[in-house]
Amino acid sequence: MPFTGVSAMDRKREFVALAGVEGANISELCRRFGVSRQLGWRLLKRHGAEGAAGLAERSRRPKTSPTRAGADIEAAVLAIRAEHPAWGGRKIRRVLEMRGLAAPSASTVTQILKRNGIALGEHGGGAKTFTRFERAAANELWQMDFKGHVATADGRLHPLTVLDDHSRFCLVLAACADEQAETVKAHLTQAFERYGLPVSLITDNGPPWGTGRLARRGGRVWTELGVWIAEQDIRVLRSRPLHPQTLGKDERFHRTLKAEALAGPPFAGLAEAAPRLDAWRDIYNTQRPHEALGLATPASRHILSPRPYKPDPEPFAYAPDDLARKVDRDGRISFRGRALRIGRAFFGRTIALRPTQKDGAFDILFRATRLATLDLNAPPGHLLNV
Repeated sequence: MPFTGVSAMDRKREFVALAGVEGANISELCRRFGVSRQLGWRLLKRHGAEGAAGLAERSRRPKTSPTRAGADIEAAVLAIRAEHPAWGGRKIRRVLEMRGLAAPSASTVTQILKRNGIALGEHGGGAKTFTRFERAAANELWQMDFKGHVATADGRLHPLTVLDDHSRFCLVLAACADEQAETVKAHLTQAFERYGLPVSLITDNGPPWGTGRLARRGGRVWTELGVWIAEQDIRVLRSRPLHPQTLGKDERFHRTLKAEALAGPPFAGLAEAAPRLDAWRDIYNTQRPHEALGLATPASRHILSPRPYKPDPEPFAYAPDDLARKVDRDGRISFRGRALRIGRAFFGRTIALRPTQKDGAFDILFRATRLATLDLNAPPGHLLNV
């Protein structure tokens, strides 16, 4: 039986006494007591040097701990965590590195937090990383959505968010009083003026960028806001119905926003919410390490778009083989003896029908955005592949 448990001291004393007998076989004695020869000889050595005191249990904790962070580093870890309660070991370690400090490992940072009674996981810190597909360069695709609505002391707040797919840079985080088209247009205009235009912009199918429904004979119904975005030569994409993962990065951003910026007491109102969200957006873009970016910050991966915003879009040059048509007041065009409903939001605009490789099939385009595909072999007015 090894030297553990309540009667360990008794067994140690017995072991020492038997080992002191002339001619005692120490190896066999160790085997009988169930301890290694190294432990047995170490115990006899301590007893010989210290007497009975040498039999007392010794702490296995090393006198020095090279891997344990110093008091100054521990204080820095706790200060960062106090400022950002949702951050875990990896993010805090990266911030320490960015500040030029001798950062311990992420696991050591986590142990510091646990040692100080800070539970991980409640707000987010400590979760495993998750790899998402991303566009190859900044401004290839922006994702846009409202983060539902948030209660304030005097009403409701509707946070509007726009995120770059490649860099995760937050281009818009606006404290809006509603989810109306003019509100979105105003904030998008500011983003376009500051950061330039993306190649594509994806939204869900609901208001204000879409109506959330299909036209009676096929084809998604467009709003004036969606047409205004497309008129900037931005390809307007829509998420698949009932598939929120299409906007996965913006949805994940909303979780972070909720955990880090919206977790405290409700804002008094929009006047308080706006500067608070602005301040947090700056932290998110320039200070907060992003695990999907290898703990880089979004700002370190984002660049301005070379495509400037133009309040008055220039006429669009369709391809020579495209068949141009102007949309009438009822939102219709005439093509090959058919009246096709495009949508009243396109009134006065020129769209084009581009022949595809399939005989009798045409892509319907508005500038850079494909609206639908017309198949002349299908029933009249039927639009496919919206």
